[in-house]
Amino acid sequence: MTSAIFLALAVAIGAFGAHGLKSQLPEEMIQIYKTGVEYHFYHALGLMLIGVIAISFPSKLLKWSAIFLSAGIVLFSGSLYVLAITGIKWLGAVTPLGGLGFIAGWVLLFVSLLRK
Repeated sequence: MTSAIFLALAVAIGAFGAHGLKSQLPEEMIQIYKTGVEYHFYHALGLMLIGVIAISFPSKLLKWSAIFLSAGIVLFSGSLYVLAITGIKWLGAVTPLGGLGFIAGWVLLFVSLLRK
């Protein structure tokens, strides 16, 4: 369910950027926004994968993997969206925390599968 919500948001946020922001922001900020959307999609699909795997192999590690990917979407993509729209540069310091969330989520998925 979390994946479905994140995917719906990715479509809506991507469409808003493509249609509502394209003429409002400089190209550099559009590229930052697009990066947020791209990573948002990839990791929301990853959440779906974790959900499917958890049906057959439920584990706490899979739950934590999903939590870290979700946090990564909020921190990484969210900070890029806000940075692109507002130009607030210090938000760039939040983005790597989201990247660490992504990495932790994928590593936890790997460890969970390794244990099975």
